[in-house]
Amino acid sequence: MPPVKNALVKQVTTAGKPADKPDLLAVEEPLEIRLGFGPVSERQQRSLSVTLRTPGHDFELALGFLFTEGIINSMDDVGQVAYCRDVGRQQQDNIVRVELQPHIAPDWQKLQRNFYTTSSCGVCGKSSIEAVQQRCNVLADTFTLPAGMIYSLPEVMRTSQPVFTHTGGLHASALFSTKGELKILREDVGRHNALDKVIGAMFMQNRLPLSDYLLLVSGRAGFELVQKAVMAGLAVMVAVGAPSSLAVELAQQCNLTLIGFARDNKFNIYAGAHRIILS
Repeated sequence: MPPVKNALVKQVTTAGKPADKPDLLAVEEPLEIRLGFGPVSERQQRSLSVTLRTPGHDFELALGFLFTEGIINSMDDVGQVAYCRDVGRQQQDNIVRVELQPHIAPDWQKLQRNFYTTSSCGVCGKSSIEAVQQRCNVLADTFTLPAGMIYSLPEVMRTSQPVFTHTGGLHASALFSTKGELKILREDVGRHNALDKVIGAMFMQNRLPLSDYLLLVSGRAGFELVQKAVMAGLAVMVAVGAPSSLAVELAQQCNLTLIGFARDNKFNIYAGAHRIILS
């Protein structure tokens, strides 16, 4: 399923008459994540979550989501990831099934109480924020970054967003090395989906924790994004937009360097300023 869709729009300007013109839209489609679990002789299947996402890198999205929610810890916990098929054996591109190893036993009572995901908010439906905070570790101080490098990151990410260039309708998350080199970028209509795709991609390569990278996100830094960053072991998170009060509180508790409004050659440090070299 492609990430963009053709559309015909009527463009209205002050310069002349309205005119029909072709346009591209970012695709937004539901993705259902199902789990296969239980002993080999008694396998079961159950739906875990539905999220609105931009098609592409769906397996990364599913695994990144499961990891940041604490359901799996490594690829050793996963047997297989595949799209489901209907009765006619046709692939269903909007349903991904993750087969857990027999020893992984999901706590379904807890999951049903805590999970409800949409493309705009990944933390809605949590019974309490304490349930999220308890899974976050205090991050170590392993590197520092020059302030000058932070200035350049948003433009590098912006020029590396192929779908956003055509649609203007997607968020992005990108991993950079401590030298400012772009390592991986993912786009999605949902900001938390884009980050799950990045984390899932590195998870599939057994490269977590991401303690040797920094994260840049294209929009605001909400609590759910900070939680996912900390779960993945990221010590520095940079956002083009604003952080929320809860995001700042969690960053401070976990020793995450949280930067907001990183654009136009300036940025604000909300937590963890000791990792940024300012002179």
